Amino acid sequence: MWFDQRGGWLDKVRFSLSAVAYPMRIALDSPVKVWAWTRDNFAERTSLRIENSVLRARVRELELLAMRRIDLERENGELRKLQTAAADVAQKWMSARIIATENTRARQRYTVDRGGIHQISAGQAVIAGGGLVGQALRVGPWSTEIILLSDPEHAIPVQIVRTGQRTLALGRGREGELTLPLLPLQTDIRVGDLLVTSGLGGVFPAGYPVASVTQVRRDGASPLAQVDAKMTAALDRDRIVAFIWFDAGHPSAPAEASAPAEASR
Repeated sequence: MWFDQRGGWLDKVRFSLSAVAYPMRIALDSPVKVWAWTRDNFAERTSLRIENSVLRARVRELELLAMRRIDLERENGELRKLQTAAADVAQKWMSARIIATENTRARQRYTVDRGGIHQISAGQAVIAGGGLVGQALRVGPWSTEIILLSDPEHAIPVQIVRTGQRTLALGRGREGELTLPLLPLQTDIRVGDLLVTSGLGGVFPAGYPVASVTQVRRDGASPLAQVDAKMTAALDRDRIVAFIWFDAGHPSAPAEASAPAEASR
């Protein structure tokens, strides 16, 4: 104590011991600190993973909602077109969603989600936004098979808008393609001419767009012109069609009683 009071040597001893003890204290505290850091780091990483998973799920949900919104806008556009197409001669109309398609040289058919319980009947006309699609062929309780205009077993009376001449359009067995095989060689018909329903046959009303002429060939060896046409209905894009019921008293209503749904060549 006397030396400590005189020379303060105990302070020097404490300083030296502190210098020696500091690394030991660091070594003893390190495992605890490392464990705490590791625990906090893993907890933070786990929290970030959970947050990222939630955010990714939300992004997927928003993407699905955006796609659904686009789908609904497209569907609403198709419905508006159908409403416009079904106006005037149509007494009422009912939209139907396409649930199956058959596109072969032998058969051109749609199956839609409307049937007998919706008062659909065989032979009923079916339209899309661009024009006529076909007619109901086989009606089930909840679904209906539609024979398309392009089916090789289907025929429809048409009229050339520019000249007023009437003829028959037959399906070619290719999507959206028709042929007009009964026109004489000298018939005034050109590429781009619009074909509409003539109102004859008792199935389709007059004036509905059917097809546009795409090719006219005249071979002197044949008395008939070879005319091809493309349906105005967008069969490769339309997902919604409409069954229509006609006002029998309208001037454009079908001129005869209902004809069979399927016409043979």
